[in-house]
Amino acid sequence: METPVTYALIAITCLVSWMAFNNRKLADRLILWPPAIDKHKQYDRLLTYGFIHADFMHLLFNMITLYFFGRQIEVLMTGLVGVWVYPMFYLSALAISILPTYLKNQHNPNYLSLGASGAVSAVLFAFILIAPWQLIFVFFIPLPAIVFAVLYVGYSIWMDKRGGDRINHSAHLAGAAYGVMFLLIMRPEVLQHFLRELQNPSFGG
Repeated sequence: METPVTYALIAITCLVSWMAFNNRKLADRLILWPPAIDKHKQYDRLLTYGFIHADFMHLLFNMITLYFFGRQIEVLMTGLVGVWVYPMFYLSALAISILPTYLKNQHNPNYLSLGASGAVSAVLFAFILIAPWQLIFVFFIPLPAIVFAVLYVGYSIWMDKRGGDRINHSAHLAGAAYGVMFLLIMRPEVLQHFLRELQNPSFGG
């Protein structure tokens, strides 16, 4: 299975994150900080924030998820449309997933956000449309992908309203919605596939 874009995204994200761990100035330049976009027109931050992470575990979780599901979505999108569509999907997911948060905090100088979670959520939920009964291991507990999706969305909505844990749950939700919409717009017949799959539980394949 040839998946050069997924491997490149993982390699670049790991490298840039590692550099930012050891270089506060670099991290400050790449992180999503609304005043830098609003006042200084540094629109690149809508993408660069996704290539740095808060710590090693944050990076590891996102990259493992991208490794397992990104490769399959890359193969699917490349086969359906072409090699250009998957990198466009991932990079646009970074921007779209953070947009609601940015607009909400556009004039908040104390707000910061970083990490690839929004784009990774887009990849994961695109995968769930294709294989809703595929088992996903969450903290070593196997769950069908569709069950995980319901729990993930419910938890993210609850935590987004509750707040207090410094995790951008809004970006997770926006990314998940974007992943679903992107794939359905690209191939509307995926919806019929998804509905057929839901009617035929296989619990693992």
